[in-house]
Amino acid sequence: MSLPKPVMRGMLAKRLRIHIPAAFIVSLGLALSYKYLVTEPRKQAYADFYKTYDAAKDFKGMREAGIFESVRPTGE
Repeated sequence: MSLPKPVMRGMLAKRLRIHIPAAFIVSLGLALSYKYLVTEPRKQAYADFYKTYDAAKDFKGMREAGIFESVRPTGE
């Protein structure tokens, strides 16, 4: 009793008919999940931060802390 020969003719085309749409669906799903689970919360966090951010106040605090070498703290 011997094993039957594998069918080699057309095997690549048969596999690709299944794997290419599956790969497309998986990649689309990953892209959408990354967009809604990573980038949208990040954009919202930046928007929330910059609603109350005062650049002048932050600069003044860094200047008084001595972070900048070219800017001296003033007695405002």
